[in-house]
Order: sequence, then structure tokens, then C-alpha cells
Amino acid sequence: MAGKAIVAKKIGMTQVWNEENRVIPVTVLEVSPCRIVQIKTPENDGYSAVQVTQGEVAEKNLNQPQIGHFDKAGVTAGRRLVELRIDDTNGYEIGQEISVDIFSEGDVVDVSSVSKGKGFAGVMKRHGFAGQRASHGAHKVHRKPGAIGQCATPSRVFQGKKMPGRMGAQKTTIMNLKVVKADPESEILLIKGSVPGPKGATVIVRNAVKIPMSLSGDSQ
Repeated sequence: MAGKAIVAKKIGMTQVWNEENRVIPVTVLEVSPCRIVQIKTPENDGYSAVQVTQGEVAEKNLNQPQIGHFDKAGVTAGRRLVELRIDDTNGYEIGQEISVDIFSEGDVVDVSSVSKGKGFAGVMKRHGFAGQRASHGAHKVHRKPGAIGQCATPSRVFQGKKMPGRMGAQKTTIMNLKVVKADPESEILLIKGSVPGPKGATVIVRNAVKIPMSLSGDSQ
């Protein structure tokens, strides 16, 4: 489990140059300060987490349970509530702000978000199947999956068989991405490579929990 985490908004992708004048593709994340609304502990809730909110929203746009929840914490109501699972909640207080400065250049992080929805897709696009022959007697089966099971035994299709269906629009985590820059003044976080989700998506950034040896002491 992560030791620190924050909520961000995906702005898009661009590129920067490092000291060796090499181009680095980066994802730009906008990280507004996160206010802690609730702290969950193993003694009371069975796990450790902090519930945070960002931005501000008018009270007329909230329902009564939401208004009561923010009033109880004494925190200004925000646009959304996001729960961040962390190892230890010691040192965190209700009302405390978490900003982008918890990360620094060179940190290795895991980034989670809901991936782009692709709609209904076939096996070649969804699972990377090679497809069938394009000639020599193949008739309208060029992109079909082929056989999906056996005959009399076991007379069924095994659960988990890769078949056409809905693609994307599910929670996805990209592990071991490097922080290229963390700018508290502009509230911007630059992550090397791409992260899941469309522009404007809510993204959760955590410190990596499975750092490979190749990244533990490496630079960008």
C-alpha cells in the first residue's frame, strides 16, 4: 500500500527536454490542494485511508447528507470526495491540505484512473488476436476469433475466454512512472509517459509500491 497519494486532473500530454537535450514525453497533471475531510483507521474502519476533496461548490448543489458530512468535518465543501488508501494516517489531520509538493523530481509513482471507453470491440482490437487468413478459401472470417471451445467434452465455453465485448472504461493502473517535475507554484505535476483516461479525467497518484531494481537508483 502507498505511503502518500494525491488526486489530480489530467490536462494532456506534451514533451520536455532533459539536461542531455533528449526529448521526454510527459503527461501534465493539474494538482489542486486536497483538503482532508475524513480519516479512516484500522480500529474504526478496518483499513487506513484519508478522504479528500478539491475545489469549492455552492451549498445549493449539494444534498443534505453531503452538507452534513462537510459541516461535521468543518471543511469547505468541494466538487468531489475521493478516498486515498495509505499505509499510515498518523500525521494527517482533518482540514489539512495536501499539495503537489509531497512529490519531487525523480520519484517513482503508480497512476490510476478510468481508461478511455472504446465501445464494443472485436478480438483483434480488444485482445490483439492475429486474425485468420485473408485469402485461400477464407470467407468473411478474417477478423473472427475462430473456435471458442471443444465439442462434446466439456460441452461449454470456459469462463474468462477472450471474446468480443466492451473495451475500456475500467479502472487502470500504470505502475512505476517517474516524476519529471513537481511545481507547487503552478500546481502542475509532470509524469514521464502516458497515464490512463481522457483529458479532464480524475487521476490518483501514489508512490510506487513495487519499484524494480532498474528504477530504484536510476535517473530520468
